[in-house]
Amino acid sequence: MSDTSNLGDIVRALYETISGPAGQERDWDRMRSLYFPGARLIRTSMSLDGKPRAHVMDVEQYIQDTSDYFRQNSFYEAEVARRVESFGNIAHVFSAYEARHKPDDAEPFKRGINSIQLFNDGSRWWLLNVLWDNEREDNPMPEQLLRG
Repeated sequence: MSDTSNLGDIVRALYETISGPAGQERDWDRMRSLYFPGARLIRTSMSLDGKPRAHVMDVEQYIQDTSDYFRQNSFYEAEVARRVESFGNIAHVFSAYEARHKPDDAEPFKRGINSIQLFNDGSRWWLLNVLWDNEREDNPMPEQLLRG
């Protein structure tokens, strides 16, 4: 089955490509195949002085930015809720996630939301932008999304 034939498959592949045990090289070619040329991955965070920041990367920059972390740390991220809006050949997926060090960990060490923009070129779906923010004490997960 293709990773890009429908929205569910491409979102599943997005999570699978970044998940795995410490030291396991991720399938970067598979990841590259999901993204439209020029696509962006945008990690948000808070600076030490409390101001929001956005770190914008292309796919190659993301691979460089995360490879050392994945070599040293097990990381399993899974979708726990999703809201989809689509029109014509575009879609927006609001995807809530949990991250664990082991797939069977009782509690996640991190939760957040991926805001994913996608484009269908008539034969497949492409990831255009993935923008994410993590849950924090002052930024809790929206219960209405988690309840479905």
